[in-house]
Amino acid sequence: MTLLTTPLDTLHRELGAKMVPFAGYDMPVQYPTGIIREHLHTREAAGLFDVSHMGQVVIEGEGTAAMLESLVPVDIEGLGLDRQTYALFTNEQGGVLDDLIITRWGPDRFFLVVNAGCKEQDIAHLRDHLAGQDLSVLDQQALLALQGPAAREVMRGLCPPAAELVFMQGCRTSLEGVDVYITCSGYTGEDGFEISAPAAAAEALARRLLAAEQVAPIGLGARDSLRLEAGLCLYGHELGEDIDPVQAGLVWSISKARRPDGERPGGFPGDQVIFRRMAGGASLRRVGLMVDGKRPVRDGQPVIDASGERVGEICSACYGASVGGPIAMAYVQRDQGEPGTKLSVDVRGKLLPVTVTRMPFTPQRYYRG
Repeated sequence: MTLLTTPLDTLHRELGAKMVPFAGYDMPVQYPTGIIREHLHTREAAGLFDVSHMGQVVIEGEGTAAMLESLVPVDIEGLGLDRQTYALFTNEQGGVLDDLIITRWGPDRFFLVVNAGCKEQDIAHLRDHLAGQDLSVLDQQALLALQGPAAREVMRGLCPPAAELVFMQGCRTSLEGVDVYITCSGYTGEDGFEISAPAAAAEALARRLLAAEQVAPIGLGARDSLRLEAGLCLYGHELGEDIDPVQAGLVWSISKARRPDGERPGGFPGDQVIFRRMAGGASLRRVGLMVDGKRPVRDGQPVIDASGERVGEICSACYGASVGGPIAMAYVQRDQGEPGTKLSVDVRGKLLPVTVTRMPFTPQRYYRG
């Protein structure tokens, strides 16, 4: 299969990136410094990520907010101009088709960023529910993420209006003479920004950002370890069509207005299934696990309780560079999910002790003003 490339492909190779297939794209998994150093650099300074493989979509026209509310359990009607919200596309069984970010660009105009591996099905899903709205796929836009405690200082020197943004807010502005849309958001748990820019200008913008002494290029490997430490879900691991928001610990993403006692209760796929589980609890819950020792665990490995019974499965795992040891997320039976619970992971017949812990593993440092 021929892999797609992003507008930064030439730059990645120039910087010595190790390239791997990901969601149909040839993407950098790491640069010569390695995943651990990239991870720590992002936590300590600022990392630049190429996330141009993500899907960028604009939907506009009368009734767009109501149309989107028929697909996600979020208060779209009440979303402010240039404000963002995290959202889930749900199915009739209460499971998750994808998670996404929705930004209001106007009274009846919305900007969506969806996952790379789901974007074709997401776009089809949206098209199936259009009721006179127009849908545009921004396939000539790149998406860059500048993340870390120094990101705001870097942005203040290059684009002062963006440096004034707070978490989940965006603005139209100019960066190095290029018209861009910048949001204060990201996938690392750190303060930072995502920059939607014309593909033709992306490489020059990336080089300008990398010219700042605080900024280094970061690949997919560190992106994954950073998001896991931050306790953030990854579709296909913590989220899927058979996993509902209650199991995933994402009840907070169901807006007050869309809950059973809200102003516009339900009306999204699987609403009654989800409401029942909100009231009665789900059989499984997503938890964080600290692994004793240095031996790593892996996705798909069984989680075992004190009596030797299988009670769950690892869904994501990595070496947590900021934590200083292996960490994981898992789905376990609800009664085994309290912080402090001692469990084990079956690693090819050997039981490794783990302890259920609260997430995030490292504090989230979003800038809220």
